[in-house]
Amino acid sequence: MSGPVSPLALERYELKYLIPLSMVEPISKFVEAYCEMDYYSQISGDNYYTINSLYLDSPTHYLFRAKESANAFSFNMRVRSYGVSPVPPYYYEIKYKIRDFVKKKRAKVMNDWAQILQHSIIPEDAPAESIKNMEDFVFMSHTYNVQPTILTQYRRKAYLSVVDDYARVTFDRDLRYQETNDWTITPDERYMCHYDIPEWFEEPGQNVVLELKCEKKIPVWMVDLIRRFDLNHASFSKYGNSMTTLYTKPDVFAPGHLYR
Repeated sequence: MSGPVSPLALERYELKYLIPLSMVEPISKFVEAYCEMDYYSQISGDNYYTINSLYLDSPTHYLFRAKESANAFSFNMRVRSYGVSPVPPYYYEIKYKIRDFVKKKRAKVMNDWAQILQHSIIPEDAPAESIKNMEDFVFMSHTYNVQPTILTQYRRKAYLSVVDDYARVTFDRDLRYQETNDWTITPDERYMCHYDIPEWFEEPGQNVVLELKCEKKIPVWMVDLIRRFDLNHASFSKYGNSMTTLYTKPDVFAPGHLYR
């Protein structure tokens, strides 16, 4: 079994739903008639793998404020890594969003990801297929004067359709964050805080984020899934919600708060 090749540029719909943990298993069973678990879920002991995202923003939080405004268009910039103790490759990502439609550009970075941004020097050994997106990321980082703002982490179970050209289903749980101004992609457990405690989540008790991702045509089986489980569309941003939690509920979401 070989690992997947993630596209460095994609355009898709992302439909988000907040569900309780108890619904993950029955929805997974439904999805498995059309999908198979992705590589990283397959090799994980409990089918969930860890994703870290270092979000960058201007000193005035311009990107966050644009996302929270009534404007339908927004974008964010992040450095993504995988695993509890991240190792290369890392990914620069710019994610543009117009309502439920997303355009994402990624650049694969093997080493010195922070130095590239700080000094605007594209390494000679950069993967050829990533150079253009890497240049765009560096340009945008200086245009908006972005700096490390918040580091998020969550655990994901993911499925990939075997009956469509592209369709993907993901379950994200254990959503955590830490405020940071350091160029780091490794969470510090001393400062990590949950923002998905069931009784305080955006929809109390519904603290798993289900995402249905597809190209311009939504598969019929996804429509059936939405109807069968009576899913209600939600607007949810890991960057937006973690930032909102940071600035509104610091006493409740204290480091070390555990839940089951």
